[in-house]
Amino acid sequence: MRLAYRGAEFHGWQSQPNDISVQETIEKAMTMIMREPVKITGAGRTDAGVNAATMIAHFDATPIADAAQLVHQLNSVLPRDIAIYSIFAVHDDAHARFDAVSRTYKYFAHTSKNPFAYPLSWQCPPTLDFEVMNEAAQHLLRYTDFTSFSKLHTDAKTNNCRVTYARWAMEGDQWVFTITADRFLRNMVRAIVGTLVDVGRHKITVEQFCEIIEKKDRCKAGTSMPGNALFLWDVAYPYEVK
Repeated sequence: MRLAYRGAEFHGWQSQPNDISVQETIEKAMTMIMREPVKITGAGRTDAGVNAATMIAHFDATPIADAAQLVHQLNSVLPRDIAIYSIFAVHDDAHARFDAVSRTYKYFAHTSKNPFAYPLSWQCPPTLDFEVMNEAAQHLLRYTDFTSFSKLHTDAKTNNCRVTYARWAMEGDQWVFTITADRFLRNMVRAIVGTLVDVGRHKITVEQFCEIIEKKDRCKAGTSMPGNALFLWDVAYPYEVK
């Protein structure tokens, strides 16, 4: 299935014992409508408050006679913060998480007070030097170990990621940071953006930005940015995903 959600009301994607998650909310709706237990697996695990313009998830179920009708039924019972766009058949071994070859995130920022941009964008200082921030961002493509930008004490087996694109650009009246990689660590994008903002404020240099990565120490990096302006934007697969 292809879906989207606004993360403000959820404690992240993944089901948790004492908090409301996107995954659990969808599973409950599907189980009720399909009248059989349904478990879904997403392409990633977004943190609390983080949004998804595109999330791909897979599930096993008995054959679905009318996928469009199931989409309609789910959207009728799910909260307004979640939208199911499509449900389609894939081969039996398809895996939403492990088959993904890349994921793209976007972080939105606006430089002047705008009640229509908030809360899905971060109001940043108008004096931020985006040119030097882009200079620093290009160095992300040189590294593979991003321990400095990972949340501490996670269950990740490795902190290695391959970043293939990282850049700030104007989209309409907003600055948008777009980053693509084969995988992301918990809190990684928000920590990268926070450290790039330190570069843009001239608190640290581009060289110091690189040194932070090389030190492999989360305490050396910048603050974690608010999750409300972060979106999982796209997920790419080696086969067609409608």
